[in-house]
Amino acid sequence: MKTFKLGGVHPEENKISAAEAIEVLPLPAKVCIPVSQSLGAPSKVVVEKGAVVRTGQIIAKGESFISSNVHSSVSGKVTKIDDVIDTSGYKRQAVYIDVEGDEWEEGIDRSPEIIHDILPDRDTIIRKINEMGVVGLGGATFPSHVKLMVPDGKKAEYLLINGVECEPYLTSDHRLMLERGEEMIIGVKILMKALGVNKAFIGIEKNKQDAIVHLSVICSKHPGIEVVPLKVKYPQGGEKQLIKAVLNREVPSGKLPIEVGCVVNNVGTALAVYEAVQKNKPLIDRVVTVTGKSVAKPSNLLVRIGTPVSALVEFAGGLPEDAGKVISGGPMMGKALTSLDVPVVKGTSGILIMKGAESKRAAALNCIRCGRCITACPMGLEPVLLAQLSENQLFERAEKERIMDCIECGSCHYTCPAGRPLLDYLRLGKNKTGILIRNRGKK
Repeated sequence: MKTFKLGGVHPEENKISAAEAIEVLPLPAKVCIPVSQSLGAPSKVVVEKGAVVRTGQIIAKGESFISSNVHSSVSGKVTKIDDVIDTSGYKRQAVYIDVEGDEWEEGIDRSPEIIHDILPDRDTIIRKINEMGVVGLGGATFPSHVKLMVPDGKKAEYLLINGVECEPYLTSDHRLMLERGEEMIIGVKILMKALGVNKAFIGIEKNKQDAIVHLSVICSKHPGIEVVPLKVKYPQGGEKQLIKAVLNREVPSGKLPIEVGCVVNNVGTALAVYEAVQKNKPLIDRVVTVTGKSVAKPSNLLVRIGTPVSALVEFAGGLPEDAGKVISGGPMMGKALTSLDVPVVKGTSGILIMKGAESKRAAALNCIRCGRCITACPMGLEPVLLAQLSENQLFERAEKERIMDCIECGSCHYTCPAGRPLLDYLRLGKNKTGILIRNRGKK
């Protein structure tokens, strides 16, 4: 069975909510929708305080090349346009809406029927994906229409669909593959047509055997789409690791997957593409896992964008008494929340409530030079060196040592017997080095 070769770790899976069917979370009384929900430039707000909006109505327009539209996920009145601390911990401009009913924009097809093989032309597909604000739902939130615009001189050969979901605890992609597989596969076909490729691979780890079987049956009706079972290994969901595992191609340092003829999309993105192109539905909701060892009702919830995290926690039985930390995402790459008032955004894959005892970091000791972090790094980096360079603000040297290749998977941190905060320093170093590179380009 296939996997990537370099580095990687095997954290405890803890897929507690894997058997829980997707439930629709009731509408909240208020939503707060940040207008920066994708990689790239923030969108420009196009509604004013006091405006009455409908579900699916555009409220912020992505005007830059790398940006995306943002739509209202509810109907109601805009009460203010103000900043909010989002799940990343940063202040973002947001549109606050009091929910009044659920009146949708005209033209959005809400019927459950599946539309088979009625695929428009490439330009229409890309335009619809852009208009509907679809971004990558695997974590990076890169605008999906941009990813489909292959640069001159490059050619896409294969589409890879990421159904790995290697992050511990998270099960939203797993449930989506089981419950929305038919629609997702049509989304894959739409992406294939936009890219002009005739072969797509869906990578799924063997701990999701039911999804492997289910999608294999569906794919048997759609030539050119193949399910590839993979060994369980973290971080196989990283696009470079997935390409290596499935096709044995290696993306060069500093380059994108298109360099080796590949484009990678998440299964959730494929479903969102299907809904955008075939149903005229903007990206206004997504499946979010709410889980943890002490959570009363671990769940996979279909949630409107802008819903406060507190509503998800309440639905899952409330905050456990022994809760020590609430994380947006999984335990390896997720970020701890300072408040349950933060809104769900397009990139919110899960809410993990960790018990107090397991959420506490061990005291950081001196590095013992064991080399485990180097062995675990799936990008072939020296995390201990990069962390030291970041700590000492030697960012030009960090750039030469390829800190920008770091995928922030946390494998180094996970393996460190000295409890060094390696991932923290790597994230800091990447941020500062990125600023240095951008400023250099402006001169």
